Amino acid sequence: MSPAEKAAQLGSYWADERDSDQVIAPMQDTLSAGRRSFETVAADGIGQLTRVFGTRPVTAEEGRRQLAEAQRFLLTGTRLGIPALAHEECLTGFTTLGATVYPTSLAWAATFDPEAVHAMARRIGGDLHGVGVHQGLSPVLDVVTDYRWGRVEETLGEDPYLVGTLATAYVSGLEQSGVVATLKHFAGHASSRGGRNHAPVSVGHRELRDLVLVPFEMALRLGGARSVMNSYTETDRVPAAADRWLLTELLRQEWGFEGTVVSDYWAVPFLQAKHRVAGTVAEAARLALHAGIDMELPDLIGYARLDEDDPDPASTRADVDTALRRVLRQKIELGLLDRGWEPDPTGPAPELDNADNRAVARRLAEESVVLLANDGILPLAPDASGRVLLVGPCADDPGCLMGAYSFPIHVLARHPELGLGIEVTSLPEALRAELPQAEIAVLPGTPLVDADPELVAEAAEAARDSDLVICVVGDRAGMFGAGTSGEGSDAPGLELPGHQPELVEALLATGTPVVLVVVSGRPYALGRYLDRTAAVVQAFLPGSEGAPALARVLTGAVNPSGRLPVQVPASPAALPHTYLAPPLGQDGDKISNLGIAPAFPFGHGLSYTSFELSGPTLDADQVPVDGQLTASVRVANTGERAGATVVQLYADDPVAQVTRPVQQLVGFARVELAAGEAAVVDFTLHADRFSFVGVAGERVVEPGEVVLSTGHSVGDLTGSASLQLVGATRRTGPGRELVTGVAVTREG
Repeated sequence: MSPAEKAAQLGSYWADERDSDQVIAPMQDTLSAGRRSFETVAADGIGQLTRVFGTRPVTAEEGRRQLAEAQRFLLTGTRLGIPALAHEECLTGFTTLGATVYPTSLAWAATFDPEAVHAMARRIGGDLHGVGVHQGLSPVLDVVTDYRWGRVEETLGEDPYLVGTLATAYVSGLEQSGVVATLKHFAGHASSRGGRNHAPVSVGHRELRDLVLVPFEMALRLGGARSVMNSYTETDRVPAAADRWLLTELLRQEWGFEGTVVSDYWAVPFLQAKHRVAGTVAEAARLALHAGIDMELPDLIGYARLDEDDPDPASTRADVDTALRRVLRQKIELGLLDRGWEPDPTGPAPELDNADNRAVARRLAEESVVLLANDGILPLAPDASGRVLLVGPCADDPGCLMGAYSFPIHVLARHPELGLGIEVTSLPEALRAELPQAEIAVLPGTPLVDADPELVAEAAEAARDSDLVICVVGDRAGMFGAGTSGEGSDAPGLELPGHQPELVEALLATGTPVVLVVVSGRPYALGRYLDRTAAVVQAFLPGSEGAPALARVLTGAVNPSGRLPVQVPASPAALPHTYLAPPLGQDGDKISNLGIAPAFPFGHGLSYTSFELSGPTLDADQVPVDGQLTASVRVANTGERAGATVVQLYADDPVAQVTRPVQQLVGFARVELAAGEAAVVDFTLHADRFSFVGVAGERVVEPGEVVLSTGHSVGDLTGSASLQLVGATRRTGPGRELVTGVAVTREG
């Protein structure tokens, strides 16, 4: 291969035909390679094709044809005839016209249901594979540390074990469908200062290892992910795209990763334009390549210039060959270099919004809805005949149900003539179907962000004449400030956006019972409303089946089972805060005038039935530092209807050589029980599950006391048991046990 042919395999081509103000990626208008023809760019071949389906509205059939034409050119119009990998976004489903929109990742996390997440990923992977796409740029494994960050909706919450477990389920589902899963953003994107997009990250080595990196290690080792995408951020002043320790020494040499590392869009030229660690694009490209980025996305910009003013050509050639072997090996694994491989699709294009997809989307949406508070007003009787006011900026806008990386929000915002591109039931339609005898009036109440006192007054007047108010507030996702949630749509604080608080206050002042429904991409501070609302329901952008799911939860056709993967703050001043803080970061002891106790803690969620949960029974009270134990927990449905609960197991390390979280999730099990039914959950934990990075910077299991507690949430623990880890302090290696075993045995 010639140097130009090698470099071409390390880059991508994006047929980007939009105006400069229609961007869907950061600095796209200034850093894009421009509108060069595919034949020109790919004259020596190309490594990947960027978003053939996800850039502009094309049908599945059109996209397949365009992809096949590009592949045919590579096969017959280039000297080597090497096909390209095609990649697409797939965070809330295949990001293309007419595809099912699943709930956001934060909603998956609220299900605590790895099986459901795996089933969704199999459906998404099947759709991608069915149209010729090889790589999906998902999932997001960033652990939330500041709720103001715009991309909270894309994450799986604030606990690394929950994130890692559900991400592993997603990855394995995508990979089993024959599609390469891409872990992002490696590493620390969600830990940016001030919750601001692309801001520097301030974490030490221990926090990086114990909080940020754990989910990536799980998804690579246990899920089999074959690709990793770098983070845009910089940690301790080193940009991730130029961090050889992160991308090579840790990822490859320590963890043994053999797949490809792809750049986040324009992360390579960012090293010059944003981070200023390179004087030229060519220098930036050499930095990224040497750090360990094998593939430049979405355009071939920097890697096309690797030889410009190169002070060490031999070293660059060696780095090129290393990356090239990884890229070609992945193409071989995918069958692209098999003799006789043909790009032409056979049979009809798959239906991307079929009944099976919708069934999985509906399951996830229903399981993700969290009942935060309820004075008994819910569930609403299906034969209720009173006057119901459905009010709020999110009450009658199906777009508010979807995340920023869904195609209707991500792309179709620039094509209003196409609407949402799929059939989506609105919440008023869904409620009227569930409450056929009720008189349901619908009002906006207030714009999402702007002020309109007349709308607020109109809503308050209607509320006084109603028997019940369902107030739907929250977010509408959008990119780079076009929404109140999503990439680049960071929040200044944790009050509900815009003038929604004024609407809520006006409705509460009427004295009519108010059910507050929050449909959002992040948790908002709700403490000021709690003693005046009849019920509070949280849904994290539940997707195209979100409205029926909400209606069925409100009326009791579905018993709510969602649990919080993030805390809901009581006060907007609780910044930044997650439940994993060490003692000094917790609320209490009158150490500050700013209280940070949450309104609802991690893991919280109510049901229309009741569950009784025992404390843990341990099969040993002493365990070697390299041994394991079983903690058994009995859970019973003591109510009058079937339901699901999430049994949660937490660990507390009362005395350690470094400060540790007061409680940390080490196991969980979603258990469905009929009325009166009981089960025993056995959690099997290796001592590695209590490891942490110690004073010397090495991961250790330390002898001493560990307290295991069970609970309905981290704030509602039902019992505890103490054990002693015995022996000398033990170093753990990369092969340590990462998962707690779970077995559920039903009684009788």
